[in-house]
Amino acid sequence: MENLYCLRCNREIEAGHKSVAIYMFAQTVGIRPRQKSASRRICFCPECSVSLAMGPPPEGALNIAAWQMIRDIVGADPALTEAAWENLRGVVGLLPSAENDAGLRPCAGGYFEF
Repeated sequence: MENLYCLRCNREIEAGHKSVAIYMFAQTVGIRPRQKSASRRICFCPECSVSLAMGPPPEGALNIAAWQMIRDIVGADPALTEAAWENLRGVVGLLPSAENDAGLRPCAGGYFEF
């Protein structure tokens, strides 16, 4: 099994750990014989996934398509956002626990950047 790394922050993602994976491949349409590229797995850690989803759209058509998929996944279920907060609390140790979240103030830009 190959080591996976977050495309954005380059943090190692161990097997079985929470992450978002985008599988990308290309193939010809309407051309015979059909050509297919190898499939590539692109991974993002929970922190980067949430940060990307909450930020402004990136430049470029492929980047926007991937950004929209990440936004859909992050917005569909709070589990990924919860995993991001858990990881941040564990690594940094500076964020308050869930019962003390009332003291958090949103940052000026409306989203967090990691």
